[in-house]
Amino acid sequence: MSSETWLFDLGNTRLKYAPLHEDGGLGAVSAIAHDGAQLPVSWDAALPPRFEAAALTLVGAQALRTQLLDALTARCGRLSIARTVARLDGLRIAYPIPEHLGTDRFLALLGARRRGPGPWLVVGIGTAITLDLLDADGRHHGGRIAPSPALMREALHGRAAQLPEHGGAFVAFADDTLDALRSGCDGAALALIEQGLRDAEARIGRRPDLLLHGGGVDALDGLDPAAARAPHLVLEGLAAWSRRMTA
Repeated sequence: MSSETWLFDLGNTRLKYAPLHEDGGLGAVSAIAHDGAQLPVSWDAALPPRFEAAALTLVGAQALRTQLLDALTARCGRLSIARTVARLDGLRIAYPIPEHLGTDRFLALLGARRRGPGPWLVVGIGTAITLDLLDADGRHHGGRIAPSPALMREALHGRAAQLPEHGGAFVAFADDTLDALRSGCDGAALALIEQGLRDAEARIGRRPDLLLHGGGVDALDGLDPAAARAPHLVLEGLAAWSRRMTA
């Protein structure tokens, strides 16, 4: 059996996983889309065959969680499931009931903290868009949650089938319904981020750096090109959590 520890991030649409190096860094990250469906045979076949330990965060549907846990139990001798705690490695969570903060958001904050002191506005764009403010002292000031542009389009299409779920270009004022949909939904997300930056500056006295993660980042036009991007931020936080728990 390999002595490696593997990290697994089960989200609402994808499973991402990577080996944990001895120096705390991530190995090559793999991702398999599931879109909330039942676990396909190809997913099980793609997992590493045998290893010593696994650390994971579980956000996906319960059926997928169960199937992933079963698959990992057959492959390794030790499983640890990340959970949100009030304090860890200099990070202090704002929520008075820590478990009310999603584990993925907690791990993203932990990953941001290890990237540098910040302050950071950590923005995740996936099924939802999440904003979390982390100051330079490691204090979390809370956050916001809203539908992502993709979910807005899906909801509109579900209520009015004539409104396309995909396509269009982002423009200031559209002269076509497809462009208007894209511009409105993307614009709502951009406005939320910009308002978050302004409110953060008012709260902590300086404008935080923007740290972007999640599968929807590349699809959102109009983001600050200078913003830091960390596509595997949750796994980075999971790596920090795993090493801390082991220590």
